[in-house]
Amino acid sequence: MGFVLFLMAALWALGWVLKPPVKARLVMIGLVYTAVVLAHLVLPETAELRRATGGDARPWLVLGGIGVIGFGYMGLIRRLRAKSPAPITPPPNPNTFREAELNRYARHIVLREIGGTGQKKLKAAKVLVIGAGGLGSPALLYLAAAGVGTIGVIDDDLVDGSNLQRQIIHRDEMIGTPKVFSAQAAMEALNPFITVRPYHRRLEAEIAQALFAEYDLVLDGTDNFDTRYMVNRAAVAAGVPLISAAITQWEGQISLYHPKSGAACFECIFPTRPAPGLAPACAEAGVIAPLPGILGAMMALEAIKEITGAGEGLRGRLLIHDALYAETRVMRIKPRADCACCAQDAA
Repeated sequence: MGFVLFLMAALWALGWVLKPPVKARLVMIGLVYTAVVLAHLVLPETAELRRATGGDARPWLVLGGIGVIGFGYMGLIRRLRAKSPAPITPPPNPNTFREAELNRYARHIVLREIGGTGQKKLKAAKVLVIGAGGLGSPALLYLAAAGVGTIGVIDDDLVDGSNLQRQIIHRDEMIGTPKVFSAQAAMEALNPFITVRPYHRRLEAEIAQALFAEYDLVLDGTDNFDTRYMVNRAAVAAGVPLISAAITQWEGQISLYHPKSGAACFECIFPTRPAPGLAPACAEAGVIAPLPGILGAMMALEAIKEITGAGEGLRGRLLIHDALYAETRVMRIKPRADCACCAQDAA
């Protein structure tokens, strides 16, 4: 009997070395066991094989029964584990920071105007950026770096070689890639603690208001007046503050529009589109490379101030930057009582 048990153990060890499936090893041992039991049941008692394997079938039957019970118990346990619900992991608390986040945002937290409270507001905030181009590139990077918890970006364009002179969120190897996915990769590489929502599609009036309502703040970095007017009307309808900037050649401008809080809307300041040729797009007029970075960074800065309540933002003020002569001026702007977009909303 001892020899047979040794043989079974040797077969299991050989299988462990050769690494066949466990079922194959069990089948081999089962065949040896079956042969021994059959020898006891079929051969006469005087047979040498029966004497060599214990002379009695009962110990083998008991051993087999113990094995069947053991394997049955193990199978039952596996089935129960498979049916049991997975442990529920509680969602992360948006008001708490991991140690890595505290270290990352330490320069914010020590600022009296931001502090831990302001950083929590940034983490809980949802900001939508329209356009992942010249203005959107720096705005998206700084929003991600600052720890804005959820950042949406909508753009239907692909990365082109001509973009890389100023659109710093994209890289040469991303040429041909949708801008929103290129931007998402750069933002998540910069800060893995944020959520990026890419929308690879054109922003249309039919979806704009509903999309804006999902966010706390909208940043408009588009380069044509038709889209700016549509974005402004959707933001007014959704009651969401809008930070809008524009650039051309060496100049740029930026303001925060929010009639719901008593400020002007974009259409209050620009009630009619400029005549053709007076405000050409960058592709026609050109633009100096760092200018989108300056205005885009201002957009991110004003967004952070709006979310945290730090300092004085550009609500009711229009900032104009002339990079060629290093001049910046700010003018007061007010809602127009006859504005076709927001006069009724403000009333």
